[in-house]
Amino acid sequence: MRLSVQTDYALRTLMFLAAKEGHHSIAEIAGQYGISKNHLMKVAQRLAAEGFIESVRGRSGGLKLARPAGALNVGSIVRLMEDTGTFVECFDPATNQCVITPACGLRHALNGAVQAFLQYLDGFTVSDLVEDAGSFKLLLEGQ
Repeated sequence: MRLSVQTDYALRTLMFLAAKEGHHSIAEIAGQYGISKNHLMKVAQRLAAEGFIESVRGRSGGLKLARPAGALNVGSIVRLMEDTGTFVECFDPATNQCVITPACGLRHALNGAVQAFLQYLDGFTVSDLVEDAGSFKLLLEGQ
């Protein structure tokens, strides 16, 4: 299983904002990680729309967490960003074309695995991902 780039960027953005107080621009965050500013902009818009971050325009604006990092559940973020409902073709009855679905146990096994994965992530918050904020900041700044 591999998380999408959008989920990866969402988690990294939230971790960055948890480790560094204040407002930070998309360009700054993208530059610190060496990732696409355009892709990060789309992710930031979604995180703002869902209430995870606040986006303030203007000279002293930028992004910041909308809630404390300890209140941001990692499992919820992954559920929001990933389409786990269609992990494989047979998960979606509307588009399933697999001929063996009626006799196949794969869907049940994979559904259980996805649910266990998400349940495990429910045990973490964004603050858990940056327990040592000082070291995290140093690594971002390349020191």
